[in-house]
Amino acid sequence: MSRWLELLVVAVAGGAGAGLRYVLDRVIGTRGRGGFPLGILVVNITGSLALGLLTGLGTLVAPQLAVVLGTGLLGGYTTFSAVSVDSVLLAERGRWRDAAADLFGTLVLCVAAAAAGVGAGLWIAAAAGAV
Repeated sequence: MSRWLELLVVAVAGGAGAGLRYVLDRVIGTRGRGGFPLGILVVNITGSLALGLLTGLGTLVAPQLAVVLGTGLLGGYTTFSAVSVDSVLLAERGRWRDAAADLFGTLVLCVAAAAAGVGAGLWIAAAAGAV
């Protein structure tokens, strides 16, 4: 695949990931109503889990596919900027506990999900004899 075609595929995958994030956030979340941003939390946890799994699978996934899925799809799907804005908005409303829960909960839960994904990917790769 040429570099330009790879760039195009990554960009399209990024757009698809952003679209998935929007839909899932709207289905789950309460962002527009001033509630806790649960939708974005779920998006970031599931994206971290998926990226960890992709990483753990290692050589079972072709490098170009890993770039498209990891950088494109999951890069567009997950978002740190929304967590930052949501946490600041919650704090500005005096909802300090929710702001802290959003910020630190995202950090802890996403790192744990990524670690679980890497572990699962390594287990699958080992079972397939790729490690």
